[in-house]
Amino acid sequence: MPNIVIFSFFSGVGILDLAFEKNGYEIVFVNEYESCFMEAYRFSRRNLLIKEPRLGYSNKSALVYTKGKNKQKLIRMIQEEKAAGNVVGFIGGPPCPDFSIGGKNRGASGKNGRLTKTYFDLIVRCKPDFFLFENVKGLVKTEKHRRFYNEMKMKVTHSGYVISDKVVNALSYGVPQFRERILMVGFWGNDFRRKGVLNVDERNYFSFPWEKYKQFDIEKILSLNWPVAEEFKENSKRDFVYDVPESLTVEYWFRKNKVTEHPNQNKVFSVKDGLEKIKRIFEGDTKRKSFKRLHRWKYSPTAAYGNNEVHLHPYKVRRLSVAEAMAIQSLPEKFILPNDIPLTAMFKMIGNGVPYLMAECIAKTLKELVSQVYDV
Repeated sequence: MPNIVIFSFFSGVGILDLAFEKNGYEIVFVNEYESCFMEAYRFSRRNLLIKEPRLGYSNKSALVYTKGKNKQKLIRMIQEEKAAGNVVGFIGGPPCPDFSIGGKNRGASGKNGRLTKTYFDLIVRCKPDFFLFENVKGLVKTEKHRRFYNEMKMKVTHSGYVISDKVVNALSYGVPQFRERILMVGFWGNDFRRKGVLNVDERNYFSFPWEKYKQFDIEKILSLNWPVAEEFKENSKRDFVYDVPESLTVEYWFRKNKVTEHPNQNKVFSVKDGLEKIKRIFEGDTKRKSFKRLHRWKYSPTAAYGNNEVHLHPYKVRRLSVAEAMAIQSLPEKFILPNDIPLTAMFKMIGNGVPYLMAECIAKTLKELVSQVYDV
């Protein structure tokens, strides 16, 4: 029986890939430039007893697949998958600090920003049957970045794809984190139109059911009476007495994932200076530029642990652990990183990932549409 196979680019530690794997796709090719990210990807898969991609791992820049022998090799692999009757998809979230308001903000000319164009170049040159693109909201928030993003949309639609995009918030999908991201899906237009599953307008856009599996309405969630900042007390007890969804709170996920027993729980940056100052930061004071202390009974701000963004534990005099950060990304309890990679890299790969529950919902919705278009 034909499979829906995935070529994954900018894979990181593979949170997006894992969500697709768990929803019936076959990850056949994995591309990740950072060696320690690739190491963590492979380690986590072995621990979860997931087979390795049959077309292998690529520890090269995605840029090498846009030209020369590497390009021809990639195209040949895709053609062989299609010849075998498989439906081929690309998924990827190119590095985003150049489009992030809190990051470098260099846009398409930045070192990482150029990789977004690389991903779209790969799509138009290799012609997968469908694709998914993920990036920060900053890509559509500022005029400069939005102009570049619109060029990328024109690039794929003029090349024969029909697309749909939307800014979504991870909170809607049950992730205990306020995290807005731009998502785009695309299908090879001739196949999509021939099946007539969804209408396509004159711009080559269609309406993808982004919120089909959402758990919450974002406007209603944000309007609830969430707890305000309260005095910090080390190792304090604070009962859940709030009229909000408990499943969207960090403490719920700490307990759900049994973080105190997790193999990565002891991986945490020490706070060398200013301990007394840190103790004065209220639980739930997340409006600060940095050193934001999470409230145990509220969702977290965006889990982006870089550019001096520091998140403090709700009732401990320390920063978050790796296990706690993974819980905030709604990862499964059994997802583990190797403890011998640099701590900075561990937090970076977690923060760069697509929140797991959100990725699962999108993967499930996308698979249903792929199945209708290609009868798989």
